[in-house]
Amino acid sequence: MSAQLDNLPQYRSMTVEDLDCVMAIENEVYTQPWTRGNFCDSLAAGYHCRIMELAGEIAGYSVLAAGAGEAHLLNLSIAAQWQRRGLGRELLKFMIDLAREVPAHKIYLEVRPSNLAGRRLYAAAGFAEVATRRGYYPGQGGSEDALVMELELK
Repeated sequence: MSAQLDNLPQYRSMTVEDLDCVMAIENEVYTQPWTRGNFCDSLAAGYHCRIMELAGEIAGYSVLAAGAGEAHLLNLSIAAQWQRRGLGRELLKFMIDLAREVPAHKIYLEVRPSNLAGRRLYAAAGFAEVATRRGYYPGQGGSEDALVMELELK
């Protein structure tokens, strides 16, 4: 029974004590990662910062800002060794449910056009592209646009 429970994701609030592990994942999976300061600011602002644990270790995390009936998914990351197992989909579902509880009527996010896996993940969850932010992401050799995606929450 406990082996089966180890296979189920557990969710909890992120704390400052998690940041060493979160930063290790962030630096591993992104070429332009968030800084420790970005996470500290999100925690201090009271954003919904959540940790996904699996088998006793941090497998992923996400940050959601909410207010005025809207939510903005600022970060959603799965550690490299846990990718390609459906955990991104699970974490996204958890964060969408959290946005509904806030309550929010819409949830927005930005994604790089080059992030095909992310775009597929969000589209499969019902997000639609609604705008483009020109030069939004810094990058090596220039900037990259962001696709703004929106999901109506029912």
